[in-house]
Amino acid sequence: MKISELSRTTGVPVASIKYFRRQGLLPAGRATAATLAEYGDEHVQRLRLIKALTTLGGLSIAATRDVLAAVDRADSADSTLKAISYALPVPVAQAPAGDEEREAEAEAAAAADVAELIAAMDWRVPRTSPHVHGLTTALRELRRLDADYRLDRLAAYAELATAVARLDLERAAAFDDSPALAEQAVVVLALSGPLLELLRRLAQEDRVRRRSPEGALDEADEADESGGVGEADESSEVSEADEAWRESLEEHLGERVEEARRGPSEKGPDAG
Repeated sequence: MKISELSRTTGVPVASIKYFRRQGLLPAGRATAATLAEYGDEHVQRLRLIKALTTLGGLSIAATRDVLAAVDRADSADSTLKAISYALPVPVAQAPAGDEEREAEAEAAAAADVAELIAAMDWRVPRTSPHVHGLTTALRELRRLDADYRLDRLAAYAELATAVARLDLERAAAFDDSPALAEQAVVVLALSGPLLELLRRLAQEDRVRRRSPEGALDEADEADESGGVGEADESSEVSEADEAWRESLEEHLGERVEEARRGPSEKGPDAG
């Protein structure tokens, strides 16, 4: 196919294709004349991966070039996944720097707990992994806010993460070539976070509604789900079930925050 057809097939403008080629991200096509070249399916696949890395992954051109080089060198699905995983930005919550000595103590305590968690889970990951650093920072910031994340609670979440990782890798096993696998890995890693967070929130909403006697879906809820619209005055009112759900959620979260503020010594031996 000519470059114009490659552009139509991939949705990438001709100018961008030429730019990617100049930057060494896309191999040249097969020359058919002094100013003409033919492109094949491998160019389509490569452009899809470049789009995934730069748009979904948010990588710079230089970082994308490094990832593509790593994917090209990869000799297995595992090495392809590692190259993508290490290249994409690590979600880390940073807070303004405070007292250096206290910050160092908090960092060391969080790092020790992360190391203990990794050992307890028997996860084979090096301490140099960017994800270890990211988890350490996230845990430190949670504890700065008095969030009660002890090792036993982290382990419960880690068990869920292991199950999710198993599903991810089962899905990845369906792709037997590095470019297609790399593209799928970018999609999964970039989009699964928001997807899992929404599933988590839906599950939380369900559990909180079940805790409340008034938590069953009423006619107004069903109308909202089906796209129905009621009278103008009714559409502006909050249903009793929604109000009860909100109050229950606020009460539940308030209890959790209060427990975190009191600390373990005030909760008793059976606190969990």
